[in-house]
Amino acid sequence: MSKKILLVGESWMSFTTHVKGFDTFYTSVYETGKEWIEKAIKEAGYEFVFIPNHEAMDGFPFELEALKEYECIILSDIGANTLLLPTETFAKSVKKPNRCNLIRDYVLEGGSLLMVGGYMTFAGIDGKGKWHDTAVQEVLPVEVLTIDDRMEHCDGVVPEIINKNHAIMEGLPTEWPNVLGYNKTIVKEDADVVATICGDPFIAFGNYGKGKSGVFTTDCAPHWAPPEFCNWEYYNKLFANIFAYLTKR
Repeated sequence: MSKKILLVGESWMSFTTHVKGFDTFYTSVYETGKEWIEKAIKEAGYEFVFIPNHEAMDGFPFELEALKEYECIILSDIGANTLLLPTETFAKSVKKPNRCNLIRDYVLEGGSLLMVGGYMTFAGIDGKGKWHDTAVQEVLPVEVLTIDDRMEHCDGVVPEIINKNHAIMEGLPTEWPNVLGYNKTIVKEDADVVATICGDPFIAFGNYGKGKSGVFTTDCAPHWAPPEFCNWEYYNKLFANIFAYLTKR
């Protein structure tokens, strides 16, 4: 049986108003940023499962046993409200299991979690990510801020490897491409930090109960991860190493 990795989030819809003098018209588009990390997951030998943001509200599992089907859960560019406000709760006041609590319990009971940076993970834009106020914070190696934590670097910044001997560095160079932004966090005392960026955590891990979690505080896709990062010859190897480390029992 193949081992499954679940990517949650990493999708968006855009609605554009075009104004042309007296007249206007509208266009809409649905997009995802999963293609690079999907390729890395499949190349590493895992089965890739994807729940986009608009499906996660009701499609992310409500039972712990369902989460245990996955070797690793990736939260990428998805805000906590998407899991805290399923349709029945928001529209009809129906009580449902708190899935942020389930993610914590999943890690404590032996699962692995990776939070990837973006405009809606960690604190995110305007602090709307809101992960600090959930049980997921308990099983992250960094402290999530309660304010807008985006660090935008349109000129590009380069990650610094501070633990060259860590398992995820096997087969990787120490010189990495630049990125255009990341989520600022505060490292916890017991965290295992592999790389920093501008002095802040870039890649870090922690052990919680029987499981592990990690953070990758920039995006896995544009715009923060520009073409030179997404198309970097070691991109797939980096994520393969991360998943191998997180899922090692």
